[in-house]
Amino acid sequence: MSQAEAARKASPLWTLGLFRSELLTTFRRWRTLALLGVLAAVPVLVGIAVRIETGDGSSAGGGGGGPAFISQITNNGLFLVFTALAATLPFFLPMAIGVVAGDAVAGEAGAGTLRYLLVAPAGRSRLLLTKYAAVMTFCLVATLVVAVSALITGALLFPLGDLTTISGTRIGFSEGLARALLIALVVAVSLIGVAALGLFVSTLTNSGIAAMATTVGLLITVQILDQIPQLHALHPYLFSHYWLSFADLMREPVYWDDLTKNLGLQALYAAVFGSAAWARFTAKDITA
Repeated sequence: MSQAEAARKASPLWTLGLFRSELLTTFRRWRTLALLGVLAAVPVLVGIAVRIETGDGSSAGGGGGGPAFISQITNNGLFLVFTALAATLPFFLPMAIGVVAGDAVAGEAGAGTLRYLLVAPAGRSRLLLTKYAAVMTFCLVATLVVAVSALITGALLFPLGDLTTISGTRIGFSEGLARALLIALVVAVSLIGVAALGLFVSTLTNSGIAAMATTVGLLITVQILDQIPQLHALHPYLFSHYWLSFADLMREPVYWDDLTKNLGLQALYAAVFGSAAWARFTAKDITA
């Protein structure tokens, strides 16, 4: 390797350039844009449904169904943000992350571009880390798309103002908006376990479709396991078990117990499956 190539490989600017290229590739795909479009549509549909249901003066979620906070939407449109995140977190958001993460490595291998990326020179560890960073960026963008869409829809269809927390205390609109942003960030971080799992699966095959299907299938399986009462001893170790703990940020004072368990569990999944993905990818025979 020449001195110029060695310097380029070690340069932080080269890493940033690789990350920028990965982001552009990810967000230019029609599949990615379609996923973001679906996520943006969910809050709109929920808001319209609540507006129609409450058009005669009845309250939303009066029968006890629906996601958390749904009965409060008519009083304050900001609650649509919390409701939309609660509605999309169990399936829509993680499915989108699973699709993007599952295609990260396998899609490149299937398209025959993976070996050219390694010749760039990127280095396997750096390339894998860049892809994981791109998936995590998508996690954040996808979550913010849901939150912003819900905020705009809530502002258009319902009044905004001070809001009542789960504990019954009143907080100002600006504080409520800050908590909504914090909740969105917590939801994004709650998906790092799925992202690492999807990236690991992506290193096991050269088929992007197979990797995406496997990741989504594992996601559905974990969700089913989390609903079986007889497996209650297993539930605290499933990455989805504490996802809805973000609702505790709407208590006064905030309950941190389940929130810290969720973040710790996500960090554990990220470490385990991230290490497994690295071990697999660095030892993998790249032929495509």
